[in-house]
Amino acid sequence: MANILYGVNGEGAGHSTRAREVLTHLETQGHKLHVASFDRGLQNLKDRFDVIAIYGFRFAYVNNRVRYKRTLTKNLVTVPHAAKSIAQLNQFVEQENINLVITDFEPLTCHIGHKRHLPVISIDNQHCLTNAAVSYPKQYRGDAAAAKLVTRLMTPRANAYLVISFFNAPVRKRDTFLFPPILRQQVLDSTPTEGEHVLVYVTSPAPNLAKLLASIRCRFVAYGFGREGTEGNIIYKRPSLDGFFSDLVSARAVIANSGFSLVTEALHLAKPYLAVPVSHQFEQVFNAYWLQKSGYGAYWDELNKERVESFLYNLPQYRESVAKYPRQGNQALFQKLDSLIRDLV
Repeated sequence: MANILYGVNGEGAGHSTRAREVLTHLETQGHKLHVASFDRGLQNLKDRFDVIAIYGFRFAYVNNRVRYKRTLTKNLVTVPHAAKSIAQLNQFVEQENINLVITDFEPLTCHIGHKRHLPVISIDNQHCLTNAAVSYPKQYRGDAAAAKLVTRLMTPRANAYLVISFFNAPVRKRDTFLFPPILRQQVLDSTPTEGEHVLVYVTSPAPNLAKLLASIRCRFVAYGFGREGTEGNIIYKRPSLDGFFSDLVSARAVIANSGFSLVTEALHLAKPYLAVPVSHQFEQVFNAYWLQKSGYGAYWDELNKERVESFLYNLPQYRESVAKYPRQGNQALFQKLDSLIRDLV
């Protein structure tokens, strides 16, 4: 059995959500597990696993837009803080006789793996951009180049890249394997229904969107607007993991930003998706572009009444496409991971 250091990027909840599923599988296989993370990853995993708090590299945002050059500069400036975590991890790896590193877009554990000459396995969705042949909107060429650079710097030279994606793409790098998204067991076990409401989710209050939705003949259930109660055709709700999931399972469709986790859960549950990416967050633009390209929904940088009504009018078409979405569990990736561990350790 392997003695594993598992690095989890703590920015946002998506990394730790899927890491929990992988860690649970590894636990059932009898491996010894040690997790290293920060922020949301630390909070979301410490109840179940042994988690070491480390310094986290973060993206830099200006006016709700990701700035990739500033991200690089910001993280270079904080190298001394990272160095303390590297020293801590180095000592820990030696004391615990770690013999394998797995990383979900977390660079410090990857660095320690190379430093200690340990095998490193990467599991994430970001490397689809660098390790597969994919297209994206031409106007985002600059953001794409910066995103590729950041991705390559985060977890370089892994022995294997297990890349998750909701669409197929030709792999163009050796030791890279493409798999369906890792989904929570709650999602895999659920039976979706089609209610009357469209689920709306925003990461920060959006008064202009609220005004727009109020002008459209449709029932909306909305999260993230910082209020609660029914106003006309909109039911505003406070944050609730169980409540949100219930509303997702029973929704007619989804209108939201295009983070990987929500998009892939919605697609598995056969929900047409109107994606509005966070401005200049290229990963979200990339997800939204491929969602539309696959026929599962629509993608706009900004919404207006005509665009929302067009999406609602075309729901039967999107529903037909998303019904054909290949719904698979996590087993293919888990089997490959088990095989790699046997070969590398």
